[in-house]
Amino acid sequence: MVLRDLIRSPLALSLYLPSLIYAFSVSMLLPVMPLYASSFKVSYGLIGLLLAGQAIGYLLGDIPAGILLQKFGGKQVMVAGIVGGLIGTVALFWASSMPEAMLYRVLGGISTALYNVARHEYLSSAVITENRGRSIALYGGVFRMGRLVGPTAGAFIAGAFGLRVPFLVVGMAMGIALVAVLRYMPTLEVTRAPDSAFTGLYRVLRENRYNFLTAGMGQIFVQTVRAGREAIVPLYAADVLGLDVELIGLLQSIESALDVLMFYPAGIVMDGFGRKFAIVPSFIFQSLGMALIPLTSSFFGLAVLVGMMGFANGLSAGTMMTIGSDLAPQETRGQFLGVWRLIGDIGASGGPLMVGWVAGLLTLQASALVIAGSGVLAASIFAFRVPETLRKSEPPAPT
Repeated sequence: MVLRDLIRSPLALSLYLPSLIYAFSVSMLLPVMPLYASSFKVSYGLIGLLLAGQAIGYLLGDIPAGILLQKFGGKQVMVAGIVGGLIGTVALFWASSMPEAMLYRVLGGISTALYNVARHEYLSSAVITENRGRSIALYGGVFRMGRLVGPTAGAFIAGAFGLRVPFLVVGMAMGIALVAVLRYMPTLEVTRAPDSAFTGLYRVLRENRYNFLTAGMGQIFVQTVRAGREAIVPLYAADVLGLDVELIGLLQSIESALDVLMFYPAGIVMDGFGRKFAIVPSFIFQSLGMALIPLTSSFFGLAVLVGMMGFANGLSAGTMMTIGSDLAPQETRGQFLGVWRLIGDIGASGGPLMVGWVAGLLTLQASALVIAGSGVLAASIFAFRVPETLRKSEPPAPT
């Protein structure tokens, strides 16, 4: 059923195919980048900075992406994002110093921000509200499928042909995604506000301040939980349980497999019952799993919790993008989504920092409890402070 819906969707070639290729290509670098960074013979601090370069680019690019969307439209910005990402990635093959590589990573992050915000705007424009949850959940599932196999391919290529060769392969994959966007994505008419770029941004912030303070804060906690979980599980497995890298990889595979399994049901729940019915249970169960991690003492116990959290996270696939699309005003949609994406990226960047800070001050187990508390806050905000955003079309009046 999932494959049939993907193939039959009008977004199959224009959005899902290039997104699958893009996700696969970017995730190929996940196992490569730490080793690549260490090849420059720099400190762990500088290695961490290089690894964070793409996230820094996200934060720098989100707001400009929204402004550019209002001026040029989604297809043009998406193309610019893929081209910039291709250049930034391939250039890493020739980088001769850490500062040079850092520059290319930030460029890649800014370009990915352009691509992310543009495709979010395209999804918001191309799909009606009552089908939006399924369409965005399918997109989230496609992205997860790409990430499921990409790291293995990247590690194999690096081991067989050299540490820098994956950058060239990723560049070629991005080129294929670029061709798909140019060939199949329509140029949608953009509703442009009469304000200048910065006046329009101020207007978006002013008119939507309640949504940014409530749903936006909820999204920060959501992304904190997701990013924090990805940091805590391997650290706890290695430092507390003493598991080797193969078992840690197996844990991550279990989590990813169950996460992918749930993306389609997530879309059905969002469109059939409401966005909250997917978000609130998801983060209640993720919080429970995080809170129980300090009690585990074996691979099996941790695997059960990781599987539960992967399953729960899959239930929230696409929820934050869907909420953002529902809340975005049509006239200033691009700028709204740029701000919305920035808020999410702040949460995603803050999760690992919170884990590291609390673990350094107290213990890794305390970090798990703090992340669990963030999940409770996320569920509570969306349950009690954010109105349900699903709006179904009313049936025609009888004649």
